[in-house]
Parts: sequence; C-alpha cells; structure tokens
Amino acid sequence: MDSQRPAILLLEDGQSFTGTAFGFVGETTGEVCFNTGMTGYQEILTDPSYCNQIVTMTAPHIGNYGINPDDIESDRIQVAGFVIKEATEIPSNWRSKQSLGQYLNEQKIVGIQNVDTRAITRHIRDEGAMNGIISSVDLDIDSLKEKLSKVPSMAGLDLAKDVSCKKRYSWNEPGKKSYRIAAIDYGIKFNILRLLESHGCNVTVFPASVSSKEILNFNPDGVFLSNGPGDPEAVTYGIKTVKELLGKNPIFGICLGHQILALALGAKTFKLKFGHRGCNHPVKNIKTGKVEITSQNHGFAVDLDSLPSNVEATHVNLNDNTSEGIQCTNMPAFSVQYHPESSPGPHDSRYLFQQFMNMMQTRF
Repeated sequence: MDSQRPAILLLEDGQSFTGTAFGFVGETTGEVCFNTGMTGYQEILTDPSYCNQIVTMTAPHIGNYGINPDDIESDRIQVAGFVIKEATEIPSNWRSKQSLGQYLNEQKIVGIQNVDTRAITRHIRDEGAMNGIISSVDLDIDSLKEKLSKVPSMAGLDLAKDVSCKKRYSWNEPGKKSYRIAAIDYGIKFNILRLLESHGCNVTVFPASVSSKEILNFNPDGVFLSNGPGDPEAVTYGIKTVKELLGKNPIFGICLGHQILALALGAKTFKLKFGHRGCNHPVKNIKTGKVEITSQNHGFAVDLDSLPSNVEATHVNLNDNTSEGIQCTNMPAFSVQYHPESSPGPHDSRYLFQQFMNMMQTRF
C-alpha cells in the first residue's frame, strides 16, 4: 500500500476525482454508491449486498476503531472498491487487530482517499447511480473511459448466484431449539443467522438456486429469504421457488428477500435513482404509527402501486415514501426492505424476528 501514490475515480458521465491510493494498488470497476453511516465500515465492507459496488463513505474519518475478526458479515470483503476522505492508520480500540488500509490491502481491494466524498455524494444524488472505475495504475482518462464503457449496468444483473453458498450447510449445531428454519442465501449476513439462532432456531442455509421441492423435503417450520445484491427481477429461479412455497410455510424476507417475495406475489420492482444506504433512515410502521430508525442498503424498491389485493403495505420510508415492508393477508408471509438485524445498529426493528417466531408458533 502506497499512501502517496496518485489514484483517480472516474464516473461514467465523465466526472473525475483525483486522490491517493488506499488499500490495494490496482484497478476496479462497479456501480458507485454512498453510505451515510458514521460507523460500521467493517460490516459494510463484508456485506454481500455490496457485491459489484464501489462504496463511498460520507463521514470524513474512516478506520478510527480498526478491524477485528468478530464483526464481519461474511467470510470476505464484498465491495468492489472503497472511497473515503481520510483513513486512520493508527486505530484506537482494544478489539482492533489491524488497520482498515491493511485489511483492504490483504484482500486486494482497491480504494481511494483524499477525495471530496461529499462532492461525490452530491453528484450521485443529482445525477443518479452510475458505474465508475478506481485506478492507481492507469491515470489516463481516455483509457479509463474505454474500460468503463465495457462494464454492465446494475439493472438486469443477477448477482445473488455469485455470493450465495455453493451447497447447503447448518449454521448452528442441532439442539433443543424450537424452530427449524430453511434460510435461502441470496447474500446472507452473519448477523441474521446469529439473531435467528438467538430466537431459538436451528438454521440450515440453502443456496440461492434451491428448488421448492428441496425446501419442502427439508420440512422446515419457516422459510427465511435473505438480503443480497443485484436486480431482483433477474433472480428468476428465486422468484419461482418462493412462488411455489407460498402458503406452505411461514415466510420472512429481508432486503432482496423482500423484493423477491413481492415479485412472487405479483408485484413489481424498480431501480431507485441513487438507493438507500446508511444507518439513519426513518421508516414508519403503518400498523402502529411508530417511527423506526433503520439501517438500509438497497438500490431497488417494490412498487407500492403494483401490490395485489392480498398484499398490504406495513412500512413506508419517510424520506421518499417508498415501500419498506409488506404482509400477505391470506398466507403467512411478510418482509421488510431494511435491515432489522443491523449491526452495529440501530436495533429499533429487532421485533420483526419475534414476529416471525409468533407466525410459526400459530402454525402448531
């Protein structure tokens, strides 16, 4: 890692930002997005929902508390690239094992620092999400434009298959747990699995391509649909499986799982202009009238106007009135767009896991 080596971030509309190399020296491409969280960079980096995305952090100092092996959300860094204003190379935290820069370099993740991340964020907010390229080995704009022109758009991309497990596995040791859960992995976060276990569940994780027959043969008490990256409409096999499971088992979905459930029920999804990413998004629970502060990470949303008659909206985003939760009225199935398992927080929405437990309990 060469902290003085020049680097450049080029967006597909021609806007460029010059800074210095951070993490691994090299080149990377992906859809550029921004996250407004002040903490949680380690969880963000390892969240599979960020596959193929270059994440820009709006908080000016990143890396203050270093990196530890306990707070990861998957087995590796998932982001395509990382953009920050300024890194802390001497972290201060008793749990820290290495600096953020060392972590990125170790896993060969290309980043850039000493750029105006607020300006990048304003540009994405105004112009919409777009692809970008970070390079600390090629600073020629025309050359970078040529490389960037070959990067596919996020719309239409099925990335769930890239981050999903390859074969089923048991998350926790079989024991005297109350519920048997089949979790479909579209890019699942470890903290979801931890919370399901803490609520008395034996969790078995299945690949995204699992068939409804395999799930039904497993005979679960409930089915969980995980978060994940990419365009939900492209996950045709997942939509088919969920459609065939409806009414057979209680279903709970989060993020991409929410969108796949909605599509299986007959609703539609669309790509947001710049997405929702951060840990401070206000969501209103329509049933209770309470407002929850939530953690979010998604670039697509469910079209509320497309909900069929047997599906009702349960939560709505107070920033732009987009869908944040739905529930089926004639079958045991519900989902939310945001992350109730959010780590490090906030924890306002943890009650949804208990709601899933209650739904399974009523089946017995």
